[in-house]
Amino acid sequence: MSELLAPAGSLESAMAAINSGADALYLGLPEFSARKSAGMDDESFRRVLEYARVFGVKVYVALNTFVKDGELEQFMRSVIYAWNLGADALILQDIWLGRFIHERCPEIELHLSTQAGVCNAYGARLAKKMGFSRVILARETPVEDIAEIAKEIDAECFIQGALCTCFSGQCYFSSFLGGYSGNRGMCKQPCRQIYTLGVRDKMEPAYRLSLADLSLGPDIQKLIDLGVKSFKIEGRLRRPEYVAAAVNYYRAILDGKEITPRLLSDLKRTYNRGNYTKGLSQGQPKDFISSDIQGNMGEYVGKIRFKSFRGVLRPVVESDETLLKGDGFKILRDGKEIGGGAYCGVTRNGKGCIISTQAPIRSGDDVYITTDIPLNRRLLSARRKKEVKISASFMAGRKARVSVNGQEFESAEPLEPAQNKPLTDQDIRSAFLKTDTLPFNVSFGDIETDGVFMPWSAINEFRRSVFSEFYTEITTLRRRPLDGSALRIPEFEPGKIAGSGIKTAVLCRDSEDYASISADIAVVKPADYSKVRCLPGRKDTYLYIPAYMSAKDIELAKRAFNAGRFNGVFCEGTFGSELAKELGTKLFAGPGFNITNRIAVQSVSETAEYITLSKELTNEEAAGIATEKCFCLTAGNLKLMDLVYCPLGRNCSSCSKLGFYGLTDEQDRTFRLLRYRTAECHFELYNYRDLAGEFGPCSRLYDFTYGNAEEEMKLLSSGMTPKNLYKRTDTTEGHTKLPTR
Repeated sequence: MSELLAPAGSLESAMAAINSGADALYLGLPEFSARKSAGMDDESFRRVLEYARVFGVKVYVALNTFVKDGELEQFMRSVIYAWNLGADALILQDIWLGRFIHERCPEIELHLSTQAGVCNAYGARLAKKMGFSRVILARETPVEDIAEIAKEIDAECFIQGALCTCFSGQCYFSSFLGGYSGNRGMCKQPCRQIYTLGVRDKMEPAYRLSLADLSLGPDIQKLIDLGVKSFKIEGRLRRPEYVAAAVNYYRAILDGKEITPRLLSDLKRTYNRGNYTKGLSQGQPKDFISSDIQGNMGEYVGKIRFKSFRGVLRPVVESDETLLKGDGFKILRDGKEIGGGAYCGVTRNGKGCIISTQAPIRSGDDVYITTDIPLNRRLLSARRKKEVKISASFMAGRKARVSVNGQEFESAEPLEPAQNKPLTDQDIRSAFLKTDTLPFNVSFGDIETDGVFMPWSAINEFRRSVFSEFYTEITTLRRRPLDGSALRIPEFEPGKIAGSGIKTAVLCRDSEDYASISADIAVVKPADYSKVRCLPGRKDTYLYIPAYMSAKDIELAKRAFNAGRFNGVFCEGTFGSELAKELGTKLFAGPGFNITNRIAVQSVSETAEYITLSKELTNEEAAGIATEKCFCLTAGNLKLMDLVYCPLGRNCSSCSKLGFYGLTDEQDRTFRLLRYRTAECHFELYNYRDLAGEFGPCSRLYDFTYGNAEEEMKLLSSGMTPKNLYKRTDTTEGHTKLPTR
């Protein structure tokens, strides 16, 4: 059976989701949630759990951020707290923490977050080995890989809501621009800003990295056929009316009901960025990037006209709809966002409205409604009812007996025969139709009485007692609580690395003579994985494997690995553990493994030759978990994002197919956009500043993806520091000193 999974960023959104027919909710707590501002407090969490149990709605708790070593004890307390209160599953980003929890508390059900980037069967197999029962697929996963993953483990797919421009778990844009880590729930969404893209002929400024909202609609049947079990609506930061509209729409689809135009209209009006896209599962569609509209555009309702009111020209929304006080609007011209507006007054015919706006509007501009007050009231007025069937026996000389869905309840005292006005079966029905505030829809089975006496006050008291006890019965958690002792954090002694123990590794393009680079390890990044050459002569040469790889990409990478006679794979995704094992080769875990704590270090060390710690750790934080196997990204190019799609619009026939492009923001900062090819073209976005960090407590990883690795390594090997190497003022120390928020 398909599960409809809804977001709950607040108590109100949770109630809207349940009342609209969701099968399950996902929510976060104040800490360790990838939507930190949508964390739910203790009282709200308890109320949601209780209300959800009434209807058998499952509640999944997201603890899906990076967890630093000093936070492990607090994290484990959150695990125990959420589970003991009744969470049906925990959503984790750190696959290694999942393994630790599963081995010690196997009764805790674990789901692997989309932040872990599972996009192929290798990642699915690893998740299952680590103790996860479900993976939440990367939004970029192609249909053929979805089918293979669903054979390995229960799969959950996004069907509605915002799309991240970066491959999940690999975005450091917000982190390195302002210290607000998206991987720790604090993303400031710099990807939603205006950029100029190009090299020679620059494209005009637009929202070049802002993606339209996903909306699969009836196409989810394809996912059902592929074996997907759960269908996820994104939106913990969105309002309750959006949650209600989205659940209504997909509930109708999954239940095989008529998909009326109003259902989609409701959804568009509550939130609609870019008029929706089908996403990347079947290739990049033309409507994937919402370059002209950054936020909610709503639904079209009319045009701007200027009309005279008491001799003054006023802007009016000319529409067939009756618009009301509180309604809000988005104004577009030629499909591009001009600004917003709000209801300001009634027109003479009662249709449309006078609009208040600061936007430079013109007659003929299109108006879209983004806040529809009557719609919002209607969406939030729904109340879900639990079906309860009442059977009753009110017989003289016996205690009154009532059965509620098979559960038996008795009165305190036997009933007496009636002297006058005997109790009828209709009286009993009338009494038990009243449920007060409890969400019950009552129907009746057998009702029998032989004409007993029972005052109305006693009947109502008995009825309230029956329903109260039944409500307590169905909302009481029946689970053995965990005391948390099994999740005690193990002792750990960091390794001491100095002198000859410190190694150097360098990331370089395959166009370089990497055989002569003066580093212990060369990590080769091909421009095209179908054209990898062999440069023998190095003891340690690793093939770079990106965090996103489809099954087709992996086949190319395998051929490239063999053609290049590499000694190992340097992988940014945790699926590399399984891939290296299949290839029978060494694994170098890249920064994309997002290793931030001792448990991850110890787990990855079992299979990896070398480990790169997260580039969001300070030197001090890295020193607390580093072993002899550990590297830190110390200098060079600072990758911020992995883009699985083409920001140029995938116009392949007219594409310049350059290796690098520039992405310039409104502050005139230019970020390098690198293109490479696996089965298709993908891109990497690099910071406008190079990294010149201090030497940390680990071996050193240098990223010279777009530099001259051979020349720069000669200078570093001679004793030059990264700062002196660049001799520029536009470098950054990254997070080597300043921790992320």
